[in-house]
Amino acid sequence: MSKSHVDPRKDPSVAVDVLLQALPHIERFRGSVAVVKFGGNAMTSPELFDSFAEDIVWMHRVGMRPIVVHGGGPQIGDWLARLGKESEFVGGRRVTDGETLEIVQMVLMGKVNAEIVTALNRNGPVAVGLSGTDASMLEAESRGPELGYVGAVTKVHPELIERTIAMDMIPVLATIGVDAAGQTYNINADDAATAVARHLGAEKLLFLSDVPGLLADVEDPSTLVAEVGTEEVRGYISDGTISGGMIPKMAGCVEAVESGVGSVHLIDGRLPHVLLLELFTDAGVGTMVTSQGRAGANQGKS
Repeated sequence: MSKSHVDPRKDPSVAVDVLLQALPHIERFRGSVAVVKFGGNAMTSPELFDSFAEDIVWMHRVGMRPIVVHGGGPQIGDWLARLGKESEFVGGRRVTDGETLEIVQMVLMGKVNAEIVTALNRNGPVAVGLSGTDASMLEAESRGPELGYVGAVTKVHPELIERTIAMDMIPVLATIGVDAAGQTYNINADDAATAVARHLGAEKLLFLSDVPGLLADVEDPSTLVAEVGTEEVRGYISDGTISGGMIPKMAGCVEAVESGVGSVHLIDGRLPHVLLLELFTDAGVGTMVTSQGRAGANQGKS
């Protein structure tokens, strides 16, 4: 896509170029499953929230099968503060006692999920809200007593998601899991999205966050790595290029690709219409992780 700031509404040739770029991607992805993890600033900015909803509906309208998986960290933190509870984190995960778990469920299932579904349905009756507890969709176990009711996904029962897709609807999944005894758990949204994408053999797994993607130099946004293979990721982890909180995220990307997901994309949710830019333009805007990386690319970033 052209990097110039030409307004396509004033220059029809730009609009035509964008449409011509999009067409082969539309043809290729028609009927394919794309799991989108929704998070970061896009969840709290009204403009970015609306842009995200438009992108998801557009993907659906051109024949893709998007699945939205969401957390709600900022909203949960806000409600905990309102109720006088301090947020505590261990290893980047929110410690979740019984009272916090009730608040997490209320916020994710009663507020965030409903808001996403409502935004999507402004464009027609296309979205259905689901929870990982529905039909035990996200089977989970405790991550350890130090975290309380924080769970790890042990199994995905995708039948309800598949039925929703078969009805030509968009599933919107709140990340609450449940174990065999009926105990519910707070599930990290990245983990849940990865598990769902793996079990469904998704063509695409896309993570919206507040970073541009993988940077060769974290201090320099111009060092964005547009495409990388799983072995390259391992090399970056070994030499320290990937460090800190990016290590588990990138390791999860590798695991997803090696488990059958076509490609994993790290994209900046602070950009309007970032999903369409990443999926339906030749250049894309984030980092794509594939089995072979640039060595296997032959038709642009798709």
